[in-house]
Amino acid sequence: MAELYLKQKLIHTNGNLPAVGTKAPDFTLTAQDLSDKHLSDFSGKKKLIYTLPSIDTPTCEKSTKNLNESAKIFQDVVFLIISCDLPFAQKRFCHQEGANNVVTLSLMRDKKFAESYGILITEGVLKGLCARSIFILDSQDKILYQELVSDVAHEPNYDAAIKALKA
Repeated sequence: MAELYLKQKLIHTNGNLPAVGTKAPDFTLTAQDLSDKHLSDFSGKKKLIYTLPSIDTPTCEKSTKNLNESAKIFQDVVFLIISCDLPFAQKRFCHQEGANNVVTLSLMRDKKFAESYGILITEGVLKGLCARSIFILDSQDKILYQELVSDVAHEPNYDAAIKALKA
């Protein structure tokens, strides 16, 4: 299990992130239209996968907006924003904030994604939500970069993630 912090309080996830160089675990998540989406639905493209506790928190909101802006530059990359929020909340956020360059996906039906990626928070007030993490996958779903943000209240290292996208 990985260690991280929530405002200086130590918490844990259910496991560790999949290693760089390995194939990313498949998933079934729920899209805004309530359809199931799988990793294979995005095959043939590079992917940035960003997980967050809830799109309705200030840090998550700010980071989603930042990644939406970055997505404008990378036309050949799909930016997936994944949280436990209901698809309705994700859709509302994207509409209100003009976040049209990212794809939001929900764990509303199943938390296997969070479990297999080692990002399911297992204790504290955020128990059952996703830790803040970022993955870069190549077009064959090999993990090129991964980061588990050390404090849930902090943003990821955008520069390192963008550098991995450009590689």
